[in-house]
Amino acid sequence: MAFEYIKALHIIFMVTWFAGLFYIVRLFIYQRECMDRPEPEQAILKPQLDLMAYRLWYIITWPSAILTLIFGTWVLSYRWGYLELPFMQAKLVFVVLLYAYHFTCHVIFKKLQQGKFTWSSGQLRMWNEASTLLLFAIVFLIVAKTLMSMVWGIVGIVGLGIILMLGIKLYKTIRTRN
Repeated sequence: MAFEYIKALHIIFMVTWFAGLFYIVRLFIYQRECMDRPEPEQAILKPQLDLMAYRLWYIITWPSAILTLIFGTWVLSYRWGYLELPFMQAKLVFVVLLYAYHFTCHVIFKKLQQGKFTWSSGQLRMWNEASTLLLFAIVFLIVAKTLMSMVWGIVGIVGLGIILMLGIKLYKTIRTRN
């Protein structure tokens, strides 16, 4: 019975971690766009956006990332044999990529808190989609548990990536017209 509770906690913290990752990059976009605004607006918006990003990052996202790792390792300790299976190896590669994404977001967070950053809001919008692709990869691998499903999942992820990029370009075009 303990295994189910531990697995449930792992899933809950994974969901809150992804929620934090999705929203923090949205805040990065707002922070970046704030830098292009005239001074009176910037003086009002920047402190508020910085505070929102700070609270999200340190109160929700970081703790969720740590607890996801703790409970995920605990879940895996009940099934060490899974480490020999290709789907789990592939899933763990995507999890490592997700933590690399998280650490890159931390670098972006630090620079934006200092008011220094070179990425455009468009680049940040593209960056935001990387976490979506990682979410799809991880969930499909852990649910499907087969190599063929993994291959189809990767094909689906690439297709989803293309669709997301086209959607971003379309959104940018519509936004520029308005």
